[in-house]
Amino acid sequence: MLMLMFGGAGTAVADSHDSYAAEGDGSTASESGGAEYGATSGQRSSTPAYPVVPGNKAKMLRSGKAAAPAMAPAQVQKAIWAANEIVGKPYIYGGGHTTTFKSRGYDCSGTISYALHFGSAKFLRSPLDSGSFMRWGAKGKGSWMTVYTNPGHAFIVIAGLRLDTSAAGDPSGQKGPRWRPVLRATQGYVARHPAGF
Repeated sequence: MLMLMFGGAGTAVADSHDSYAAEGDGSTASESGGAEYGATSGQRSSTPAYPVVPGNKAKMLRSGKAAAPAMAPAQVQKAIWAANEIVGKPYIYGGGHTTTFKSRGYDCSGTISYALHFGSAKFLRSPLDSGSFMRWGAKGKGSWMTVYTNPGHAFIVIAGLRLDTSAAGDPSGQKGPRWRPVLRATQGYVARHPAGF
């Protein structure tokens, strides 16, 4: 079960003594440019279970997991931390398409479904396949999350970081749910996003 702790309005952004902050780019939340997104309700301090980096962009960590941006809304942070729970699981066609979203492995749309559902049940109440994602949510790119989908494959970009079961463009070549160090071409995909995100 995903348990979350949220800092209050006065909670400090992770400092350089925090192991996750040390992997960041050195910017502070005030330098991030995240102000254009308005006030956030997300966690600003980092813990090993819920890593946070300053700014408005997620960061892939050496562990293969991702740190959520401090300027992101809580739902975006929770989606990143939820995806971290399944990173490294094997690719299994149909994986993640259960009423609990839980599986020993995940396919592309099962991976996205898991991250969205545990980010906020308002985003997704039951798993969707890649074809169904073509009609889900709002049209176009989101400010925090974008699902790129076609009838045969889907992936999601959350706070600038790609979550994908395909290794396209990833030098590791590893398949299954993973944060990818590079974005990929989106030609032939429909862009959708959760309304407001």
